[in-house]
Amino acid sequence: MPHKTNDFLEDIRKLEIQDLNKRLQDTIADLIKLRAEARVGTIKDTASIRNMRKNIARLKTVINEKKRNSHREEKH
Repeated sequence: MPHKTNDFLEDIRKLEIQDLNKRLQDTIADLIKLRAEARVGTIKDTASIRNMRKNIARLKTVINEKKRNSHREEKH
C-alpha cells in the first residue's frame, strides 16, 4: 500500500500548473486559518500545521519541476 505522501505527489503531478497554483493558494489560506486556531488554542492536531507546510513545499517543488520541464521543451 503506497504511503499518503506518494499518493499526494502522484495526484499533484497529474495537474496543470494553473491548477497547482490554485491548490497552493488554497493550502496557504488553510495554513493561515490553522495558525490562527493554534494561537487561540482551539486546534486539536498541531501536527497538521507541519504537514500543511510540507504539502506547500511539495506543491512548490512540483510547480517548479513543471516550469523547468516546459522551458527545456521550448529550447529543443
